[in-house]
Amino acid sequence: MSQKGDCATLSQNWFNLFSIIGIIGSLWVAIITLRSEAKTRRVANLLTITANHREIWKEFFHSPQLARVIDPSADVSKTPPTPAEEFFVSLVVSHISSVYETLKDDLLTKQEGLRRDAAWFFSLPIPKAVWTATKLLQNQDFAAFIESSLK
Repeated sequence: MSQKGDCATLSQNWFNLFSIIGIIGSLWVAIITLRSEAKTRRVANLLTITANHREIWKEFFHSPQLARVIDPSADVSKTPPTPAEEFFVSLVVSHISSVYETLKDDLLTKQEGLRRDAAWFFSLPIPKAVWTATKLLQNQDFAAFIESSLK
């Protein structure tokens, strides 16, 4: 009886061992697949954000009335931002906010120049005036990011 019992125990243990190996192998494949999908999603998000950036700035270059937005000598005390300028700046704010949120959630490859871009853009007179008037409408952490970029 011990020989039959040993064979039964041995075959049962082999089955358990193969089951465990199969489960571990499946988990490993799932982990590799998830990491690959996450990387693909980050690249797709980057391409989408790049396309959106291009569309926003294409609007700028096709609209001569927006030229003052990036003019460092624009005097907003004499000539306040026009509705078109305010709208354009709000599009840029929305875009930067989207980039910030996707970066925060690790859904985008790291954008090392975002802080510098924000500092440059919001230091200009018109974007600065529009930002000052609308920053209370933004998420608090995003507003803090922009404010810290300006320092």
